[in-house]
Amino acid sequence: MRIMGLDFGSKTTGVAVSDPLGITAQGIETITRKDENKLRQTCARIEELIREYEVGTIVLGYPKNMNNTLGERVEKTLAFKEMLERRTNLPVVMWDERLTTNAAEQILIESGVRRENRKSVIDKIAAVLILQGYLDLQAQGKAEE
Repeated sequence: MRIMGLDFGSKTTGVAVSDPLGITAQGIETITRKDENKLRQTCARIEELIREYEVGTIVLGYPKNMNNTLGERVEKTLAFKEMLERRTNLPVVMWDERLTTNAAEQILIESGVRRENRKSVIDKIAAVLILQGYLDLQAQGKAEE
């Protein structure tokens, strides 16, 4: 079973999935919505991707502040987590996403992606970084057993 990584934002959700062995993360797409609170289509698209990629676990970015406190996005992210668990019947793991958007921006700059094109892919890249961090820790845990 593959693992899905999500970078949940106010207007977009970046999506990544692992390879079947759970070693690497690949960006799939960025789901866009017009209104922050209109999540039905976002959830429906995530459900389609779960079926398509045979996902068994979801890793959702947890938007902590840099000082480790919980900001206003946390409540919305936790509500989204509960919605995903209800709709998909899959476990949803929260993963610290601090600096992933900054790192994604830096990767895109270094790759020569023009500023006007970065916005459309930055959340997908952030989802890859969230998922890869989780996969790397899982690999370390398995190596220690």
